[in-house]
Amino acid sequence: MGYKRTQDLEINNLNTILKKLEKLHHIKDIHSLINSILAETREITNADAGSIFIKENDKLKFSYVQNDTLFKNDILSNKYIYSNREITIDEKSLAGYVALTDNALIIDNAYNINKKAPYSFNPYFDKISSYKTISMLVIPLKANEGNVVGVLELINAKNEKGEIVSFSEKDKMFAVQFTYYVTVAIERAMMIRDLVYRMIKLSQLRDPEETQEHVNRVGAYSIEIYQKWAENHSVLKNEIENYKDVLRIGAMLHDIGKVGISDVILKKKGPLSKTEYNIMQYHTILGAQVFMNSDSDWEKIATEITLNHHEKWDGTGYPGRIDNISSNNIKLAKGKKQTEIPLSARIVALADVYDALFSKRTYKDPWEEDKVLYYIKDQSGKQFDPEIVNIFFRIYDTIKAIRSKWE
Repeated sequence: MGYKRTQDLEINNLNTILKKLEKLHHIKDIHSLINSILAETREITNADAGSIFIKENDKLKFSYVQNDTLFKNDILSNKYIYSNREITIDEKSLAGYVALTDNALIIDNAYNINKKAPYSFNPYFDKISSYKTISMLVIPLKANEGNVVGVLELINAKNEKGEIVSFSEKDKMFAVQFTYYVTVAIERAMMIRDLVYRMIKLSQLRDPEETQEHVNRVGAYSIEIYQKWAENHSVLKNEIENYKDVLRIGAMLHDIGKVGISDVILKKKGPLSKTEYNIMQYHTILGAQVFMNSDSDWEKIATEITLNHHEKWDGTGYPGRIDNISSNNIKLAKGKKQTEIPLSARIVALADVYDALFSKRTYKDPWEEDKVLYYIKDQSGKQFDPEIVNIFFRIYDTIKAIRSKWE
């Protein structure tokens, strides 16, 4: 009977893994995917918390953190996601050791690691958050070629009574197996990310202000604002995650239509003339035309955002109500207003303006923070959706953390 029960449990665990893999293979955005991998692996091992480091230029950069104990009632918890911590890939840290050696580690007590071990635990996050890390499972994230693309740390396994216990060898086996099988999803998401970055690079050749840092910030602001909007409107968790997955990509591509605008206008120092401004407004239509015939979810939302992110809540924005954006003779029309403007575009409108005001442009110096915030508040109900403005100020700690991460 004992063998049969063990066999049934293993079959159930494998079925759980297969269901989770199917879910992950639909995610396009690399950030959403990594976040979901962390959540699903924590569930498999019943870990209270966890974090992920992504490999960039021979360093491990802190990318995601989840913590059931800390974040249950903290609406500003996402500020921790945007930490600027990075780790050298060497034997001195747990994550660095795992990335270097490609070996998973089980740590029974992070504060009582064998002195002979080359690595040690860094209590930085425990200190800033008043959390106590005890048990850990640290595993490499690998691409199909076997290259390590990141490191996943699972923290504080819990038993049926909610007590902190050590991770088991079986936990390690299932977690390693699970992350091994998501490599295809990781590589596909990385391909989409690289495609988006190439498009942004192309845009930057025409418009030097369309930097990778700017679009990363706009994408991150947008998904955090949407998260709170969705919670306010009782959107189901899986719908929230699916929408955030494509929203970030669409938000990053909001100004791709500028590739079709003349350098004379894009790089002009000083205000545009009325004629030049009229031409500039067509970048919204040109951007939408790039994506309009696609069946892909992220390209559909990119069409929505590129076309509408300069519409204004009070109806004074552009390009307005256009019946056929594929026409060769499009004329700007009366602006859309309020909820005629898609939610995605209402969010990106605020995210883009906020970041632009803080940034140096050919025609202006960066604004001071007080002036930026006054403008955002003043434009509530005019340029911006009032609900989106309220959410923006509620999560401003997270917004600032994002800005700091991609300075």
